[in-house]
Amino acid sequence: MIIEYHPAVEGELAEIRDWYNGRVPGLGSEFIDEFERQILRISETPGRWMVLSGDIRRAIMPRFPYIICFRQVQPDRIRIVVVKHQRRHPSYGTERR
Repeated sequence: MIIEYHPAVEGELAEIRDWYNGRVPGLGSEFIDEFERQILRISETPGRWMVLSGDIRRAIMPRFPYIICFRQVQPDRIRIVVVKHQRRHPSYGTERR
């Protein structure tokens, strides 16, 4: 499975990582590790995740209160469109392609 990232995702991940590292040193790295594990789960079975709207699906991170929204753009390709806190507005980032 090929995994693509919307350009804004890199900035979102850096901001989240820095916020957690500011609270507890090393926690930001743990967040990134958990994010990468969740991406592997998504890539193994992209169709199992809940549909938000249209072709956008979501995966909730097990340890942190964040949601990963993605699209399966081709049978062998997914695109991560947003990583957002669960308290963000539900439509935040879903307009991204």
